Amino acid sequence: MDRSGDKHQQQQQPQLSLAKSSRQQRYNEWIFRDVPSDITIQVNGGAFSLHKFPLVSRSGRIRRLVAEHRDSDISRVELLNLPGGAESFELAAKFCYGINFEITSSNVAQLCCASDYLEMTEEFSKDNLGSRTEEYLESVVCKNLEMCVEVLQQCESLLPLADELRIVSRCIDAIASKACVEQIASSFSRLEYSSSGRLHMNRQAKSDGDWWIEDLSVIRVDLYERVITAMKCRGVRPESIGASLVNYAQKELTKKSSLWNPSGQTKVDINSASTVHEKLVVETIVGLLPVEKLVIPINFLFGLLRSAVMLDCTIACRLDLERRIGSQLDIATLDDLLIPSFKHAGDTLFDVDTVHRILVNFSQQDDSEEDMEDGSVFESDSPHSPSQTALFKVSKLVDNYLAEIAPDANLKLAKFIVIADALPEHARTVHDGLYRAIDIYLKAHQGLADTDKKRLCKMIDFQKLSQEAGAHAAQNERLPLQSIVQVLYFEQIRLRNSLGCSNEDEPKPMHQSWRISSGALSAAMSPRDNYASLRRENRELKLELARLRMRLNDLEREHVCMKRDMQRSNSRKFMSSFSKKIGKLSFFANSSSRASTSPSRHSYRTNSKVIERTCASTD
Repeated sequence: MDRSGDKHQQQQQPQLSLAKSSRQQRYNEWIFRDVPSDITIQVNGGAFSLHKFPLVSRSGRIRRLVAEHRDSDISRVELLNLPGGAESFELAAKFCYGINFEITSSNVAQLCCASDYLEMTEEFSKDNLGSRTEEYLESVVCKNLEMCVEVLQQCESLLPLADELRIVSRCIDAIASKACVEQIASSFSRLEYSSSGRLHMNRQAKSDGDWWIEDLSVIRVDLYERVITAMKCRGVRPESIGASLVNYAQKELTKKSSLWNPSGQTKVDINSASTVHEKLVVETIVGLLPVEKLVIPINFLFGLLRSAVMLDCTIACRLDLERRIGSQLDIATLDDLLIPSFKHAGDTLFDVDTVHRILVNFSQQDDSEEDMEDGSVFESDSPHSPSQTALFKVSKLVDNYLAEIAPDANLKLAKFIVIADALPEHARTVHDGLYRAIDIYLKAHQGLADTDKKRLCKMIDFQKLSQEAGAHAAQNERLPLQSIVQVLYFEQIRLRNSLGCSNEDEPKPMHQSWRISSGALSAAMSPRDNYASLRRENRELKLELARLRMRLNDLEREHVCMKRDMQRSNSRKFMSSFSKKIGKLSFFANSSSRASTSPSRHSYRTNSKVIERTCASTD
């Protein structure tokens, strides 16, 4: 380590000596030698052999230093912490000697600070360096946006003096004003008359008012924050602000490809200088994001969120990003949601907790817009409204996300369920995607207990499975037996309804031809009627199931009685008793008589308690 440090110092020494020699060569070109020098000025290791008279006539600081040591006849003065160092002092000395040089945007900030340090004001000489630089700054630099950006770059090494002299604030105000003017001019250039003679703005025309976005990407992050804040106050379009933030972040953060790589698992040293800088950039950009929705691309927001998680940014920063993403989650893709986990090795492959918070933000936003209690969504909203469409899109996205994370061996059942239950029940009109994800989870976690399997499959509404998914579920050995029975029951009802529809001569109304297999709402009915029809159909099916269970219980009791009779009577008495009891049971009377399809009023009244108990158990 010491050898490398010595080697670095040895490499720097020739560079410093070369810079000093070149400076000395330039210095010998303009200083006059016919009069011997009577004072030596030392600035940052550099020595200038000059004359007192030109210096004290322009600089109040040097005049005061010379006056303080008049008795000792001072011949050497050291200027500590002079802004701009030896280069800026060389230009100030040239000015004192009356030698012409050009003030430019690359040296005006240094000259302003040096003239303030040397006290080269109008008090000591007319048209002094301070007034010359101020005039150039006001009349030239502040009229040009590119020059203001260049001056801000020079001010990075001159703070806080450049801030005290208002160099930074004037450049920032000039940039914001110029950007606003350019935006207005660009908007006027896009105005045109339509065929009807009305004036409108051509949205397809390319906007040329945002050319400054690329220029701002070279400014340091603290100054960039002040520029964007000033632009917001001036009324610059949120779209332009967002485009500038995206451009700046991509230039500052893509230096580490792992930050923007969704599959990157590179560990980052959060204490390194580069990581601290990137963390500051992420937190600054998040604080500058416009409040308007859809102004920032959602994939960029997810990229910022990955960076915030990886760099361990503040909780407020991450929560703000999660809230913004949740407000427009319906336009996200599966790749966006696959946020890698940067925690310990035993954790899940993807950050499930962050995705859950995003889904909660989406659901809460949906709840705040409309009251959703007991299906009130069907009363207050329609399937074609934006919020309902967003729910359908997000439900498909969540099902695909569940299928993607299901094979993870470290994924706990509780986390899987909490993601699946994050959306309201009416969000899924078809449960094929949820069934597929649960089937993948059961296949990857074969050691799951039966109670956990039942808890998992309870989320599936088998009534909302398509015909293909229902056929697969009926033969799926990974499902609990109770779930397979439900699938077979609904498949039987679907088959019965399809056969009944094919035998009808007259077409049924739309609300009667609602298919259980589709799970979607009929477009010809209102959502409220559809919901009521769904509830009514569900009650009828539960009653039918209760009746079948009652008949099955009767058959079991009769079977026990028949066994007892076989032991006590001979075969003739047994056959007589068997025929009488079969006729009394009439279990297969459904195919011969229409009146026997439902119990009589008396039997229904007698067994009402049993039916209610059975319905409650199915619920």
